[in-house]
Parts: sequence; C-alpha cells; structure tokens
Amino acid sequence: MKKKKKMDINIIVQREMKKRKKIEKQIKKLEAKGLQLKPIDEIEGERSFMKTLDKRKRQTVPMSFEEGEERACLLKEWARYKRDQYVAETQAILRVQNAQRKALEELRKESMELYELAIQIDEKLIPFNRKGPVETPPIKGYVAADGEHLDTTKKFDK
Repeated sequence: MKKKKKMDINIIVQREMKKRKKIEKQIKKLEAKGLQLKPIDEIEGERSFMKTLDKRKRQTVPMSFEEGEERACLLKEWARYKRDQYVAETQAILRVQNAQRKALEELRKESMELYELAIQIDEKLIPFNRKGPVETPPIKGYVAADGEHLDTTKKFDK
C-alpha cells in the first residue's frame, strides 16, 4: 500500500475555503440572475446548411392503402420467417445436446476411464495465447495527484 503524503493543515484549510467561496459565489449568481439556459453548439447548426434548408427538404408522398397493406404483410412474413429460423436453430442445438448427453451416459456404462477422458477439456481445440504482465509495476518517484483538475467547461455568461 502506498504511503500517504503528509500535507500542511493550512493548505487543506485554504483549499476548503476556496471551494466554499466558489460555491457561495455561484449561489449569489443564481440568486441575482436566476437559472440561465446555456446555448448548445449542436442545436445552432451550420449557417450554409440553414440557408439551403428549404432546398434540401423532401416532399412527403402519401402512401396508397395497397402499398401500406403490402408493407405490413411483408413485415409479418419476415417476422414469421425469423421466428421459424430461431425455432429451427434452437431445436437443432437441443437435439445435438441430447445426443451428446445420451452418448456420454452410454460411454459411462461401458467404461468409466473413457468417460473421464471424454469429459476433459481439450486445450488444443481452441488456441488461446495470453501475453503481457498481469499487473502494471509501480512507477518510481511518481507522486499521485491530490484530486484537483483543470476545468475546461465553456462559459456562456455575457
């Protein structure tokens, strides 16, 4: 465990006072001006795009009743197809698992040795290589930050 760095009590008190003053200042600002909404850059959009917006807009063509019915039927047919595909895959997996279980039971009845060999995991079946350290070694002489950071928040006050 890393030994904590002893800090001067005056520095800690000054930091707390600085934080307290900052919060009090924010409270005073809110009381004076009220809650102000900040503009979002993404909402404004590009000026060149905004100028050509009327040219870019597509006209919506109303869909005929037959077209709507055809699309609904296609959607239902696709849903049935995907459901049937899922059921078929699930049943195939269950058949294979049942066959494997029955084969292992029969093998157990025949020979316990062969059964034990059959249930062992084959490490060569799927190759898996792992490289690198398990834990990162500590950096000598590194002093960890005490939690302060540089605030990069955009200010939109006038």
